[in-house]
Amino acid sequence: MVETLEVATDALLREHDKSTFGVQRGKTMPTQAVQILSTVARELGISEDDLLKQGLRSFLERQLREVKAEIFEISGRYGVSSVPEMEARYRDGTVEEADSWRDLQRLDHLEHKRDCLLQLLEVVL
Repeated sequence: MVETLEVATDALLREHDKSTFGVQRGKTMPTQAVQILSTVARELGISEDDLLKQGLRSFLERQLREVKAEIFEISGRYGVSSVPEMEARYRDGTVEEADSWRDLQRLDHLEHKRDCLLQLLEVVL
């Protein structure tokens, strides 16, 4: 999943450098998706590019909310705000590693995913 986000981030950054997202639409989107995009954009009275950007932004924001909620849940369980703080708690003995190592790994993954989503949102905005 992390590699997928990184690849997606790189691809989106490359597309962002072009004048519009639709430059290579015929090469990357199936015909049916292009037709749906065109129909919805026409019905809403907005450009296809704006529809794509707004849709991507909404999707990424929803994903980010879900990730932040899980980070909040794990952080609250241990009274920490980040992976480094949780690791510090291991070192000073206030958190038992045997009971929480999976949560530490999950928190680390979620923080990375949050950072990737934030980068993607910057590109889409």
